[in-house]
Amino acid sequence: MKINIMTLFPEMCEAVLSESIIGRARKNGYIEIECFNIRDYTCDKHNRVDDAPYGGGTGMLMQAQPIFDCFKAVCEKSGKKSRLIFMSPCGKVLTQEKVKELAFEDEITLLCGHYEGVDQRVIDSIVDEQISIGDYVLTGGELPALILADSVARMIDGVLPNAEAKELESHYNGLLEYPQYTRPFEWNGVKVPQVLLSGHHENIEKWRREQSLLTTLKYRPDMLEKARLSEADKKFLKDKQ
Repeated sequence: MKINIMTLFPEMCEAVLSESIIGRARKNGYIEIECFNIRDYTCDKHNRVDDAPYGGGTGMLMQAQPIFDCFKAVCEKSGKKSRLIFMSPCGKVLTQEKVKELAFEDEITLLCGHYEGVDQRVIDSIVDEQISIGDYVLTGGELPALILADSVARMIDGVLPNAEAKELESHYNGLLEYPQYTRPFEWNGVKVPQVLLSGHHENIEKWRREQSLLTTLKYRPDMLEKARLSEADKKFLKDKQ
C-alpha cells in the first residue's frame, strides 16, 4: 500500500513516520509513504500558497491552484487517480472501522490544510471524502494526517511483528483492551492477577474478555451499544451492573 501526504510541512511528517514501527515497515518495504510539498507547485513568484479570503475575515486561506497541481503530480506519479482524503473538521470522525476500510486501498492521498483552511473550489473539484479526528481545533492538518497514516499503516500485513497484535488491541473488536502486567510480580503491594500465572489458556482468555468488558463499561459504555457481544458477554455485564 502507498500513502501520499500533501502538506506544507513534509519534514514534520517525515520526522514522525520515519521512526519506530512505521519507520521500520517503510524501510522493509511493507508500506510506502511519500510526502509532497504543496509549496513546490505554486505559480507565485514569492512561493506563496495562501491569500486573504473574499468577504473579509481573519487569517489566510490556502489557494486552490497549488493544491490542485500538487494532486495532479501525485496522480501522474502513480499513473492513476488516488483516493483523496481531506483532513477536516467537516468530515466524519475517524473510527477503527474506517481505518480497516482504508487499509484495503492500494493507495490513498491525505491533504493537510493550514491557516484558515482551503479554497472550497478545490475541495469540490478533487476531494473524495473528508475525515476528522475529533471535535476540536488544531493549527493544521498534519497531526490528523499522521494519526490516520499511522492507524492505517499498522493494519498492513508485515507492519506489526505479531499478526495477532492488532486484533487484540483497543477498538479493533469494538471494546477497550484488558489490563496488562509485566515484571515484577508484586509492585507497591499490588500483585499480578493469579490467573495470568496459571498457564491455563482458556481461563486466561476468559479473564481477559471479562476485563475488556469491564474496562469498556467503566470508561466507554457507549461502545457497548455497537460491540459484538455474545450471550455470555451480555449476562456477565448484566451481573456487573
